[in-house]
Amino acid sequence: QVQLVESGGGLVQAGDSLRLSCAASGRTISSVAVGWFRQAPGKERETVAAVSRSGLNKYYPESMLGRFTISRDTAENTVYLQMNSLKPEDTAIYYCAAKDVDYSRRYSSPPRASAGYDYWGQGTQVTVSS
Repeated sequence: QVQLVESGGGLVQAGDSLRLSCAASGRTISSVAVGWFRQAPGKERETVAAVSRSGLNKYYPESMLGRFTISRDTAENTVYLQMNSLKPEDTAIYYCAAKDVDYSRRYSSPPRASAGYDYWGQGTQVTVSS
């Protein structure tokens, strides 16, 4: 089991930056793939970024390229999402999720869809005002 706790959300203005944190416990982040997702009211959950178990492979949907960066700190057992040049349409609840990955597949690309993940945090609200 992996427990995930997101933090760092808040109310910001358009153009600002935020860094979200996803603190893991129960397992090390080097044993799982981790993804960031978001869901706005009335919309489906969408993928923001993901990182493989090895930390070497990262995935960003084309719509997220350039403004979002996923990273991790194994010493802190935490995965981060740096968000720059925020826009009102980035307003959503942001979730992190983890997927069990066998050691033999540690270099494989992380799952791109939310359905591929096993463990979820409670989410953190990000609101961007215009």
